[in-house]
Amino acid sequence: MSLPVHLVPTLVGVGPGAVVEVTGDEAHHAVAVRRLREGEAVVLTDGAGTRATGPVSSTGKRVFAVTVESVERVDRPGPLVTVVQALPKGDRGELAVEVLTEVGVDRVVPWAASRSVAVWRGDRALKSHAKWAATAREAAKQSRRAWHPEVSPLASTDEVAALVGAADLALVLHEGATTGLASLDVPAGSLLLVVGPEGGLAEEELAMFEAAGARVVRLGAEVLRTSTAGVAAVAALLSRTDRWS
Repeated sequence: MSLPVHLVPTLVGVGPGAVVEVTGDEAHHAVAVRRLREGEAVVLTDGAGTRATGPVSSTGKRVFAVTVESVERVDRPGPLVTVVQALPKGDRGELAVEVLTEVGVDRVVPWAASRSVAVWRGDRALKSHAKWAATAREAAKQSRRAWHPEVSPLASTDEVAALVGAADLALVLHEGATTGLASLDVPAGSLLLVVGPEGGLAEEELAMFEAAGARVVRLGAEVLRTSTAGVAAVAALLSRTDRWS
């Protein structure tokens, strides 16, 4: 059985014998909800490549301490994968973030596409971004990732085009493309994937991304939902890299 994983702000300088405290909501859920007990072994991670394992030495109302027995440093795997996700309606955004995190995406960029049904403005933007970030955090812990993904602020189309231009390989999913995803070679550096909204990409958006250097590709004959197309494409790409070897 895998050990439970808990997130801490940093593990810099932590070695065997050190005592690390976990506080706040992370500790409250572990102690009050999951009934964490002294002597139980857990894994701590900072989400930046370091994991520490050891038994719980004490618990409190919103705190518990772990005596570290071993520390592991994990190199960031490549290629680095960014998914630009057009805002889906309802809770499908959190679903997309969850499965993208589980499959290994390094960065999720919410995008206000012209045909997106959902709109992030004001307080709603802050709350929606916080939900996406929390979903990524919990999914990363569940899938035992040493490196947790970043959820960027809401991006405009111009900002997405700039991301396209900076990537070693930028792809845009589109049902009308003639190039199949399976025919592409995956670079060792950075990979960016743009997933459009339920209503599809606008012609001007597609033209802008192509002008910035993106390649337009299709998954196959079927048209997937925006919340599942990204994970299917990333899985297909990563299966041909060392990350899934």
